Amino acid sequence: MSEKKLAKGNDKAALNRRLKRIEGQVKGIQKMIDDDRYCVDILVQISAIRSAIDNVGTIILENHIKGCVSNDLKYGNEEESEAAIKELMDTIKKFTK
Repeated sequence: MSEKKLAKGNDKAALNRRLKRIEGQVKGIQKMIDDDRYCVDILVQISAIRSAIDNVGTIILENHIKGCVSNDLKYGNEEESEAAIKELMDTIKKFTK
């Protein structure tokens, strides 16, 4: 398998902007808790954060498949290809829990 690092198709700046936005949402929830805000309002914000973090994960997963996995399947030997598929399936199982 190739060197383990973030796939080249990922726009680091865009991912970091998304993560900073999520970080701001988390801080907003902390303030909501400190301000004794209504539970349902807090839960709605938690749901929004889950969705946002899932979107970041989906982008990274897609680029992993298009880059890392695709390269292993194209250029790797049979053992490397099988390992790439196994790793991908394990990753998808973890990501979709």
